[in-house]
Amino acid sequence: MKRLVLAAVALATVAGPIAASAQPGQERREDRREQREDRRDAGRHVGPAGARELNRDRAAINRDRRELRYDRRRAETYRDRTEWRTYRGARPGYWYAPGYGYHPQVRGHAWRRGAYVPSAYRGYYVQDPYYYGLRAPPRGHRWVYADGNFVLMALASGLIASVILNGY
Repeated sequence: MKRLVLAAVALATVAGPIAASAQPGQERREDRREQREDRRDAGRHVGPAGARELNRDRAAINRDRRELRYDRRRAETYRDRTEWRTYRGARPGYWYAPGYGYHPQVRGHAWRRGAYVPSAYRGYYVQDPYYYGLRAPPRGHRWVYADGNFVLMALASGLIASVILNGY
């Protein structure tokens, strides 16, 4: 029994350093470092023509982003979006929450900063605020759909921090 334990300890002592030297993580780290250096070098050697090309590419990307935003003047901007799939036009007495469907309006509620969002509206989160041109909500807040308006509310209390009337 002692011999078996001693043989196992000896084998572990010899095999440990060999196995540690064969780990691929170190090689990957070196490869990533070389790639970063290559990117830095490529950025340093960009001449005026290359800089103009980079600016054109950035401008094209920004133009594409603007075209993907919601524009209430152009009906086709929302038609391909999944959350608008069930929209069938305006209905009297109802409002449409994209992705959630039609809901009856709550009468007599004024959407203003400092008020509270009724509990009936607190679950209708805006899935993609950037599509509507909204800023990112701060920590602890969410944009919600409310009677055709965008309301930025505190999640804990429902306190309204900002309102965009007739946003969509």
